Amino acid sequence: MTRIPIFFSLLLVLATPAVPQNKLSPQKHRSGATALSTYKLLAVKVSGSDRYQPEAIAAASGLVIGQSVNEENFKEATQKLGATGLFTDIAYNYSFSPAGTKLELQIRENKQLIPVRFDNFPWYSDQELIDKVRTTVPLFQGQVPVGGGLVDEIADVIDALLAQRNPQFHVKYLRAAESEDGGPILDVVFSVTGAQFRIRNVEFTGANSSRLPALTAASRRLKDADYLRSGLAMFAKFDAQPIYQKQGFLKATFEQAQAQVVSETADETVVDVTLPVIEGQQYRFQAVEWTGNSIFTADKLQPLIHAQANEPMNGIQLDQDLEAVRRLYGTRGYMKAKVLPEPRFNDGESTVAYTMEIKEGDQYKMGDLDFDGVDEKTVARLREDWKLREGEPYDASYPLRFFKEASSDLPRTSGWNVAVHESLNDKDKTVDVALRYTAKEH
Repeated sequence: MTRIPIFFSLLLVLATPAVPQNKLSPQKHRSGATALSTYKLLAVKVSGSDRYQPEAIAAASGLVIGQSVNEENFKEATQKLGATGLFTDIAYNYSFSPAGTKLELQIRENKQLIPVRFDNFPWYSDQELIDKVRTTVPLFQGQVPVGGGLVDEIADVIDALLAQRNPQFHVKYLRAAESEDGGPILDVVFSVTGAQFRIRNVEFTGANSSRLPALTAASRRLKDADYLRSGLAMFAKFDAQPIYQKQGFLKATFEQAQAQVVSETADETVVDVTLPVIEGQQYRFQAVEWTGNSIFTADKLQPLIHAQANEPMNGIQLDQDLEAVRRLYGTRGYMKAKVLPEPRFNDGESTVAYTMEIKEGDQYKMGDLDFDGVDEKTVARLREDWKLREGEPYDASYPLRFFKEASSDLPRTSGWNVAVHESLNDKDKTVDVALRYTAKEH
C-alpha cells in the first residue's frame, strides 16, 4: 500500500513534488508485472469517505475506467487528490489479473472546511453556481479547505463561465478573516470584476406594512450603491435589524439578498434586490433578575434598565442600559466588569425575561498620570487639581469630570479639547491615565 502523507499534499501548492516512496506494504500484482507495466483499469474502489460519492473522488483523480494505467498513474492520481486540500491522508493499493488492474483508494477527509460565498453573481443562484462548478470540479460542494489548490480550480471554472457572458468579466476571491486584525479564516468570497454592478431598488419581502416605511427610509442609501451581498448583509445587521430590535422583534432575521437583473451593458449591470425578512414574534418585557453582583445591589442596578413590564422589549435600549451598568462599575475601578444577559423567551405569552449575570472582575487602582499638549506651568497646576491619588480605587468617570472642573487652569488663549487615554496594567491592577489637550481651531 502506498500512502500520501498530509504534508506532501500541502507541498503540492508550492512546487512539483517528487514521487513518494512506497512506505507501507508492497503492492499486490501478478507474476512478471512491474510498476511501469500498463494494464487496463477495471475499477476504482474508494473507502473512508462520508462526504463524497466514490464516483466523484474517482473522477477528481483523473483516472478513467478502461484507460491503460501503471503505478505512476496511480501516484499522479493520489497527488492530484492531495493537492485539493480536501483530504488529510490518502493511501492506495492495486491488484492485477489477466483482464486488467483494480485500484483501491483509502482516504481520510479534511474536516476543517469553510464555506464559499458568491458576492455579486446576479445571474445565478448559489446552487446553480455550485452545480456549474461541479461539472468540472466534481468534489466541490460549497465548502473548501483553507489551503490547497481547490479554490484556484473553482476560480478558473468561474472565470471561464463569466467570459461567456462578458469578456470584461473576471473573478477574484479573498479569504475573509474573523476581523480586520486577523483571526481564523471564516469563508472564501468570490466576486466579479470588470464592470459595475449597481442597485436600483431594494424590496423587503416578509415585512409587515407598518414597518416598511422605516425599512424603506433606511435603504435609501443603497440606491445606486454597488451590488454586493456582503454589503447588504452589513446593512441588514446594522441598519435594518435595529428597526426590529427597537420594537421587540428580538428574533427577527434577514436571509441572504437575491438580485434580479434589470438592465445590462458591457460596462454596467443594474439590479433590483430582494431582502427577505422573517419577523417572528413581538416580545413584551417581563422581568430582570441579577446574579453575581456584590459591589452594587439589585436596587442600585435596576433603575439603569429602562424596560417597562408588558411593554415591547426594546433590544437597542437594553444594549445601552447594559453599557451604563458597565460604566457604573468603572466608577469603582472594576474596569473589566461584564454583564451577560440571558433571555428567557415565553413564546406562548410572547414575553421575555432576563437573567443578568455580572462578572465583576478585579478592582483597579490609580496608576501614573500624564498631561500632554500644555506647558509645564499648566501641567503643574493640573496635577495639583487632580484629586484621584495613586493607589486609590480608580474612577473611570473622573477624568472627564476633572476636565470640566479644572478648565479654569488652562491657558485662556483658546478653547480646549481633551482626549483621555487609559492603559490597564493587568499585573499590578492599575490604570495609567494620559490627558492629551489640543487647542480648538478658531
